Amino acid sequence: MAVPIAVLDCDLLLYGRGHRTLDRFKLEDVTDEYLVSTYGFPRQFIYYLVDLLGASLSRPTQRSRAISPETQILAALGFYTSGSFQTRMGDAIGISQASMSRCVANVTEALVERASQFIHFPEDEATVQSLKDDFYGLAGMPGVLGVVDCIHVAIKAPNAEDLSYVNRKGLHSLNCLMVCDARGVLLSAETHWPGSLPDCMVLQQAALTTRFETELHKNGWLLGDSSFFLRTWLMTPLHIPETPAEYRYNMAHSATHNVIERTFRTIRSRFRCLDGSKGTLQYSPEKSSHIILACCVLHNISLEHGLDVWSSPATGHMEQPEEEYEQMESLDSEACHVRQELLLTHFS
Repeated sequence: MAVPIAVLDCDLLLYGRGHRTLDRFKLEDVTDEYLVSTYGFPRQFIYYLVDLLGASLSRPTQRSRAISPETQILAALGFYTSGSFQTRMGDAIGISQASMSRCVANVTEALVERASQFIHFPEDEATVQSLKDDFYGLAGMPGVLGVVDCIHVAIKAPNAEDLSYVNRKGLHSLNCLMVCDARGVLLSAETHWPGSLPDCMVLQQAALTTRFETELHKNGWLLGDSSFFLRTWLMTPLHIPETPAEYRYNMAHSATHNVIERTFRTIRSRFRCLDGSKGTLQYSPEKSSHIILACCVLHNISLEHGLDVWSSPATGHMEQPEEEYEQMESLDSEACHVRQELLLTHFS
């Protein structure tokens, strides 16, 4: 006679039937210092994220043990800021490494859904003028709407046959095109471009170019380095300055464009999952792109809340392939005319 074997559901024994949210970790039970050292952000910032993302993170589940939005956010912040799924971090909030991974996916998706809310160019005239004034105050460069550059983030190889993500150093990466304002707030972030594409090709294909060529270029211009072509809406430095005005233009250009280098250092310092010190992002290019964009959203939210880490020392060693390019001088006569007028009007 066969003896029936009962399969025990450990969750059922411990927590009973039905949808239940586990409060594994209480924010009020720990200090701000602990939260900042472990998860990268203070209590009030985390509470803000719970309010912002809570509805998206409380979706119905078939599991008997749903993880609370608060715990999911802590898990994701722990990964973003440390680059690790270390067991000790999961233990601190009472979840497994597998649950940590699911939490990162959930929070990343919720942040990406809100990217356009936090990463965008200003539209009203007063804010646009304020943007230009802030840039002018840095080094006297007029009409600047933002500074643009690319940054590489290392990812695991998608597969042996796909070489489109192999950059000039032979590493797999995503080449991310970003624009920031004078404070380091991101105004645009396209994080999905394959690492094999040089910066000028990324910009050529980017949504940013379409927008500036159809909407924004009459209001001012971006500043880009010599890896980009000169355009009517994108001012680049002169390859070989000869006159005093050209030297002054290049100096003002360099001092202003440096803002985005500082912004990249800030992002690497705060979000260690992107800096390469813990290895590459172990996700597909699409998921890696979403993680990068989620960190960009958090970067802007943190600046909005006064959490500026520009004064922090840069850490990590994100692999940055050195661009092997010749000077990208434009054959666009109109763009050359715009830059020459800028030289004559403001730097002569």
